[in-house]
Amino acid sequence: MFLLDGKRLQVDIPFIHNGIQYPANWLRLTTWEEKSAIGITEVPDPVMPDDRFYYVSMQGDPVPKDLDSLKTNFKNQVKTTTYAMLHTTDWYVIRKQETAVEIPEKISKLEMMLELLLQQMKLH
Repeated sequence: MFLLDGKRLQVDIPFIHNGIQYPANWLRLTTWEEKSAIGITEVPDPVMPDDRFYYVSMQGDPVPKDLDSLKTNFKNQVKTTTYAMLHTTDWYVIRKQETAVEIPEKISKLEMMLELLLQQMKLH
């Protein structure tokens, strides 16, 4: 990110400095020496907070989201995903009841692991 007099300069946007208008492509076409000659500095872009866990205020400051709400939302997502995965294997159980065809071992293991996950997370 480029700064001039403490203000951010955007690439491909014209700007005025000391009464001189610089064209939109000036930052792209000039050398570092030309940029620094008029006082431009380069600083790293600010690290944006993870918007799953923070709101960003109008001033750009990160504001943490409510932890209890986050926990509830993430648990609900895990629960929804797990139940959706279990739902796709329900027909094996019905088939076993109706035709006595065994449930494949990998399906049984998957169902067992998902049920265990729900129990461990106290979602079941």
